[in-house]
Amino acid sequence: MQMDHIVLNVENMEEMIAFYREVLELQPERLDAYRSGKAPFPSVRINEQTIIDLFPRDFWAKPGQHRVDPGNLNHFCLSTTKTAWDHLVERLRTHDVPVESGPVRRYGARGTGISVYLRDPDGNQIELRYYAEGDAGDDPSLGS
Repeated sequence: MQMDHIVLNVENMEEMIAFYREVLELQPERLDAYRSGKAPFPSVRINEQTIIDLFPRDFWAKPGQHRVDPGNLNHFCLSTTKTAWDHLVERLRTHDVPVESGPVRRYGARGTGISVYLRDPDGNQIELRYYAEGDAGDDPSLGS
């Protein structure tokens, strides 16, 4: 089984698109169609099998609601190679995106890896990790 997609409720679509495109270097999909009103929401592609759907306010907000309930999403984790992870962490610095936690060893889908936590412009928590070769030990005491 693989992750297919996750959905984020978005307050400021252009700010979110810029963050995922420029900082995390994920490619937008259906962006032109969304902007022209032909698609209800855009997505950003993580890999061939996985996307993040970005739901605009009219998909999720109740009348009078101004902010996403922070309990809607704890976090999601994106994993990559050590080289790409180093590049991501440098882009976080370049874009003045604070790292909330890490880098530290944490347990994940493929064992123990090194990760950092950060937040996107709407406050969604993201974990960025890499798995070091030969470091697949399963230490259940490490959080994900």
